[in-house]
Parts: sequence; C-alpha cells; structure tokens
Amino acid sequence: MNLPWKAGASLGRDEYQRVRREAIFRYHKWDQQVGDVATLCPFPLIVRRAAWNEVAALAEILAEETRMLETELAERPETWSELGLPAAIVRVMRDKTALAPGKARLIRFDFHFTPEGWKISEANTDVPGGWNEATGYPVLLAPFYPGNEPVAKFADGYAQALAENLEPGAAIALVHATAYTDDRQAMVFLAEKLTGLGVRPCLVSPEQIEWKDGRAHIQTDSRREPVGLIVRYFPGEWLPNLRRQSGWPHFFRSSLTPISNPAMALLSQSKRLPLIWDRLSTRLPAWRKLLPECAEPDAVPWETDASWIVKPALGRVGSGIGLRECLPAREWDEIHKQARTRPGHWVAQKRFHALALSSPEGEVYPCLGVYTIDGRVAGAYGRLAPRPLIDHQARDVAILISDPS
Repeated sequence: MNLPWKAGASLGRDEYQRVRREAIFRYHKWDQQVGDVATLCPFPLIVRRAAWNEVAALAEILAEETRMLETELAERPETWSELGLPAAIVRVMRDKTALAPGKARLIRFDFHFTPEGWKISEANTDVPGGWNEATGYPVLLAPFYPGNEPVAKFADGYAQALAENLEPGAAIALVHATAYTDDRQAMVFLAEKLTGLGVRPCLVSPEQIEWKDGRAHIQTDSRREPVGLIVRYFPGEWLPNLRRQSGWPHFFRSSLTPISNPAMALLSQSKRLPLIWDRLSTRLPAWRKLLPECAEPDAVPWETDASWIVKPALGRVGSGIGLRECLPAREWDEIHKQARTRPGHWVAQKRFHALALSSPEGEVYPCLGVYTIDGRVAGAYGRLAPRPLIDHQARDVAILISDPS
C-alpha cells in the first residue's frame, strides 16, 4: 500500500546539534530530553502534497462539524453529565448566564494512516499544544531537504488571529500553568510573536486573573488593568482546582472578555462525546467516518478483546490509553482498575491499526496533528513513536510537504 509520507534521511551529528541549539534559542524549545531520549527527531516526516491537501480538507470539514456540534451541545445540558466531566464544572456550565465569548477558536485533529485510509484518534478542542515544535522545527530542517517545504507557521497565524481588531494598547493575558516548562515555553514563544505585532502580552497564571463586572483584569507592577483578550493554555478540567475566589467559572460563563478558547470547549474535548451523538440533531458524517466506533466500557469486552481499547474521557497526551500490548503490567493494571471502578469517566474505542513507516531509526508510527483556527487550517504538528501508541514518550518530528515534481 502506498503511504502518504516518508521519513527523510537523518541529519549528521553536528548538523543535528546545531539545529537543536537553534530550536532552543530561536523557538524556545526547552524540553528537549525525556529520560535518555531526545524529543526532536533528527529527520523530517515528508508528506506528499496530495496527501496533505486531502488531510487539510478533512480537518476543515471536521472543524465545521465541531462548530455546529458545540453550538447544539451548549443548548443540551441534559447530556453534559454523561461526558465524564468533573461535577463542579457541570454545575458551573448549568448557570443561566451568557457563555464566555470566544476568539480565534483553536482545534487540533490528530490523524493516523491505516489500511482503510485516514483515521483520527481524537480532537484536541480545549488546549491543543505543540506550538513551538510545529512552527519552528520544520523551518530549521527544511534547508537540509531541498524540494520540500514547511506547512504554514502556526504561531504566526495564531498571533495574527488573536491581534485582529484588538483595541490599541490593550493587553493580552497568556494564562498558563507557570511552573511547567512545556507550558511556559509555548507562552514565551507566542508572546514574542504578539510583541512583533505591536500587542502587549502578559504571562500570568489563572490565579492572577481578577474579574470585575464580568471583565478580566491583571495586576501589573503599578496598577490593576483590564485585558482585551485571554489566551487560555490551562486545561479546563484543572480549573476547579483553583480557589473559587479566583473567579474560574468566568472561563465558562459570564465573562465579557473574549477567550481563546472558552472553557465550554470541554464539551467537545470529552472522549465520551460519541456516546451521545445519536441523540443530537447535528449531522456528523466526517466525524463518524474518521473516528473509530465508541462504546460504554461496560458494553464491550475490552479487557479480553484486543480489538478494543479504553481511554479516559479527559485524557491528554496519550495518558491512560489502555493499549495493553504497549504497556507495562503495572500501568495496565491501574488503567483496568480505574476503568472498571469509574466507567462513566472512560470510553471504549474500537482499535484502528496505524501503518508503520520505515525510518533511519527503524519502524515508527507517525501522528499528523492538523491545527485549525476559526475553521481554517493553520499548521501541522508531527509526532513519531516506536509503538502504535502516541503518548508523552513520542518524539516531535518536523512536517515537510513534498514538491509534486
């Protein structure tokens, strides 16, 4: 079967070390090591242009379906308790106040290639990451692979969408978990892009946001001032861990300050969402075709039948995925225990078989993450793993698009 991509030749040692240093200083890619493994692949994933055009078109169709889906979900509170969301969040979402307004709606769809063609493992609709790697690493590798080019620079396009129609002099609050290096590096990188557009970014934790009459403010060195926009790089399900006095419910409702993304995105982030599709009026042909069949964990034999896996409803970065053949016994036992104890916070999903790719480091399994901003493709984030499980151990790979000639 013809694959839609190939691995490029590996960089030489000196070239690779030089590229890694540039990734640190030009693109703020600081977390370059996980244990003994370098996180940046020394070769690119080269995608055929026709294949990229196909997957980009699919991502935009999915984004439009997701927009319609979220519009309906916001008016269907009777379904929310089935999505495995924290009870505190469901209570806040049921408030009758207006939804928090959005701007620059950001989603990333994760594609895999199988014998049946493209499939998606999930959509990151709440807080998709990979910004630095998706923007900078392809630019650094492209000169070594003539005839191939990077996709659009994601962070540049995102910064422009955020800055559009912003009041002159208004600040943008970049809200994130300030203690995490991988979160901080994304915010520093985006802040640099915004500054270049004449916008004033403020890097803050969610605890530093104060709300007055529905508007977000931050405390600067000299005064408290309103912000024109919030960029939320803080997972929605973490918000209830903050003090109630912090005003975290405003990320869902009653904010007058636009947010990218409003925390109501958790409704479509839940992996249990397909379980309620049949009760919705929104038609989802692309979602139904590309996402594998899903079921309640109690309804299928996922413990003994390898054609099923389990996932936590709000899992991220591949964490907690019950793909038994890829897991140590202790990790599988913990997943088994959690899924059996709290099945309403898990989902069973029919397994697809991603096709392996030959690379300079042996067989690998690629994942092609496609970003959309307000429904339009805005970049790509690649990861590779030596096993068919894309989790925190997967490596970042530069995505290059091949010239048709």
